[in-house]
This record gives sequence, structure tokens and C-alpha cells, in this order.
Amino acid sequence: MLNDDPMDDAAAYKESPAAVIVVGAGLSGLTAARDLHRRGIEVIVLEAADRIGGRALAETTALGSRLDLGGQWIGHGHHRITALAGELGATRYPMHTGTLPQVIDRGRRLPVASPSVLPAGAALAGLGVLSLTGTPDRWNDSTLDAWLRRLPGRTSRRLLEVIASISWTADLDRFSVHAAARMVRRQGGLRTMLSTRGGAQDSLLVEGAGTLTDRLAAELGPRVRTGQPVTSIARDEHGVTVRTGSGTLSGTFRAAKTIVTVPPPVAARIEHHPPLPAGRAALERNTYMGSVYKAIAVYERPFWREREREQGRAEFLVLDSPGRAVFDTTAPDGPGHLCTLVAGPEARALDRLDPEGRRHALLAPLVPHLGPGVLEPAGWHEKAWHLDEHVGGGYVVLPEPGTTEGITPLPHAPLGNVHWAGSETADEHAGYLEGAIASGLRAAREVADALPRSGPGSRSRPRRPSAS
Repeated sequence: MLNDDPMDDAAAYKESPAAVIVVGAGLSGLTAARDLHRRGIEVIVLEAADRIGGRALAETTALGSRLDLGGQWIGHGHHRITALAGELGATRYPMHTGTLPQVIDRGRRLPVASPSVLPAGAALAGLGVLSLTGTPDRWNDSTLDAWLRRLPGRTSRRLLEVIASISWTADLDRFSVHAAARMVRRQGGLRTMLSTRGGAQDSLLVEGAGTLTDRLAAELGPRVRTGQPVTSIARDEHGVTVRTGSGTLSGTFRAAKTIVTVPPPVAARIEHHPPLPAGRAALERNTYMGSVYKAIAVYERPFWREREREQGRAEFLVLDSPGRAVFDTTAPDGPGHLCTLVAGPEARALDRLDPEGRRHALLAPLVPHLGPGVLEPAGWHEKAWHLDEHVGGGYVVLPEPGTTEGITPLPHAPLGNVHWAGSETADEHAGYLEGAIASGLRAAREVADALPRSGPGSRSRPRRPSAS
């Protein structure tokens, strides 16, 4: 029985004449919805938050520049997001970067060839080999934290801790060596993952990646509805009934198909009728979102570039607590943007400080390397993604140790009239903005091929089930 009151079904059908309901207004969901809309298929996007974008979020600074507090980088070879950016009028620019980031430990810069750093390089090479050859089953229960504790040298261990935390946003005592090796392989290898120019952090958009979701949503107009948390999905042979909210704020929607684009740990809040099969339930139960904090300091100009050549680069791996990565994300001819990422437990520790305390903790240690001007930004933008109830964290879904359900790419075979998307389901570039677009297009194509045609250029409306 789908509804207790047959009038509920009638009202639901009358209010939602869409053929497809998309759950989640992130890049994946909006891509799928736009593709379906352009095919002549009526679609509604239901978003739990009061904003669109999911893990993408662009803001305008006091100096008029745009910046991303969410996903921002376009990797080398990410052709789908490059094409979308061009179509939507966004401008791509390369990262201002050197060959390797500079390492800061106890306030001092360390040469990459330092004896205290070299063991970290050997360990990374070993993880790279494991990503190619595979790991023994026992390594699925061995955490990255336990593996790192066996390495010689405090500095090399700490360097790897920071690199691993920033790369996956995981608590390292909650992330297996097996999962790390598999994800390295799926993400194009360590060289690609850790590189800026020519790698996964190759370039950015002047207008911000979050602007892409804004413009996709603008094209869809009232089809995108925020403040609509989906609480249940009931599937039957004719379609799906989707419920949102609770009490007086609840709503009921009827469609032929639905595409769930939110990550499994967030999708676990949705009740399914009939219940999900064991494999899908395990995927939602055995995965979690990582912890990550991002801040961008905005300056009148990127003054650090005016210093002597080697000292003028602002790209660091800081081993002092909180461990973090710092990048110069300044657009051409724009104000200076200094981006900081902190992940794992150290990101959550920052929650105890106020904004001024966080700003001082992250910028003050950079004074010896960038000059006192770093303490006087014209703007300070920050976001703790693990505190966002609708996203749950970032950047990607992570598997609990001893399980393999959350290793990308996640399975996405349709369950009756329920289809799955989201960056983690992409067969290539899973976890990146590129993967989000790929998954949205794939899900839209699946749905379009499965819907019955009612005439040239149109699709049949969802059939209303009988109340029982």
C-alpha cells in the first residue's frame, strides 16, 4: 500500500506531473535533470538544503572576485567539465604552481631531498606499487594509521599523514590500506592525485565551479525545489512515490522514475519500500563521509609573488598542527586568493575555535615564508563540510575498515524504477567534478532509454497507482 489515503495519491499526481524525480541538486543531479529536460522529459529536482550545488559552493568576495568553498579543481584530461564550463561561459585558468609543494615542519622549510623526507617518498612509491599489483585480503583490516606508524622517522610519518588526510579527508585509523591502494589506482595514480600542473589540480575557473551549478539550476528554473528533504521512496511496477519532509511541511510526488544522486551515507536517511536489497543496504551502512575544512583568504593582490622567485610561491604542505595544504588559487589579474585545506580529526579540532582564532592559527605560521601581509586579508571565507548536515562531509565516500562497499566506482545498477548517480558512481574520475558530470549523463541516458514513448519528442506521464 503506497498511501493511507487515496486522495493523497491523487493530489501527489496532480502536483507532480514529472516523468522523473531527481534527488539532490548537486552537479550530478543538475546535469542529469538538464539532459532529461533537453530530451523533452519533464523532471523535478528535490534538494534537502536551502541552496543548490551539493559539494560545490561559490561565493563572491568583498573585492568582487569569485571563489569556491567546495570542489574547485579541473584535472588534466577532465574534458566533460571543461566543455560544460565553456558552454556556460566560465573561464578556465592554470594553477600558479611549481614542480613540488614546499614542506614546512616546525616553522622551517625542508628540502625535498632532505633525509627526513626521503622515507616518505619511498613509502608513497610502495603504496603506488600496491595500487597496481593489488593488496592481500588481510590489508583490508589494516588501517593506514597502523601502516604509517611502522615507518621510520617522525617527519616522514607526519608528511604522509598530512598527504593522506588531505587526499581522502579520512580519519586514518578508519581507512584501510586496501581501500587507499584501490582508490589510488582508480584516481589515476599518486602522481596524478598529488600533482597540480598536469594532474588532478591542474586548473580552476575564474567564476568558480559553483557557478556552473548556479547556471544549470537557472536553466531548469522552477523544476529545482530546495528545502525538500526526501524521506522515503516507494517503488512499484508503474513508478515511484517520493515523500519529502514531515508533518505540515511534508509533500508527496509521483513519477515514473527517480534518480538518487546523493552519496550513500546521506542517502541512508531515505526509507525505501520495499526495503533495499542487502548489497545496497550494506553500501549505505558501511560508508561515511570524510571531514574537511576549507578556507580562502582574499588579498588586494597576490603580494607573495613579488618576493624572490623561490620564496614567492605559496604552495605548502604544513606539518605543524593543524596539518594542512596551502595553494595559490589567484585568478589572472584578480585579487590574491590563498586556499587552505585541513582534513580528518584536525579539521574537526578547528570547530572549537571562532573564525578569528582559525584565521590566526592558519595564517600566522606563514609569516616567515610569505611576509607579515599574510595576516591582513581583505576577506576570509571558510566552510567546515563535515558540519553541513545535507552533505555530510567531503570530498568522497569512504569505506569502513574491513569492508569494500565504498571503494569507487560504486555500483549503480538500477533497482526497478530507482536509478543511482553521484560522482562516486562514475567509471572514470570518480570523486571529482568530472565524475559527477559523467554519472549524471549516464543516469539520464539510462532513464531516457527506459521510459516509454507516447509520441514524437515526448514521454508518457507517470501512471498513478491504485490506492489499497
